[in-house]
Amino acid sequence: MPDQQKGTRRQFTEEFKRDAVELVRTSGRPVAEIARELGIYDSTLGNWARQDRIDRGEREGLTSDERARLRQLEADNARLRMERDLLKRTVAFWVKETSTP
Repeated sequence: MPDQQKGTRRQFTEEFKRDAVELVRTSGRPVAEIARELGIYDSTLGNWARQDRIDRGEREGLTSDERARLRQLEADNARLRMERDLLKRTVAFWVKETSTP
């Protein structure tokens, strides 16, 4: 893969995703066929369709809202751990500075 394409991911609008999933749901055609027509990978469209079924309650799994909430909680947790570690180092430094004559 050329260097200029490494790490670049195509972005799709929510409307495009919604319309693509609607085609899968209503057309009765294979995901691979629809994906080929839309110029996207069948695995990408399959993931969108699977997540749609989860969001509709037709399949077990984390809904999109739950996934977003989990990402936010994980980010908050990482930030709090960093803050805690900084406070620990600050207290250790303070104790060292105040206990030396």
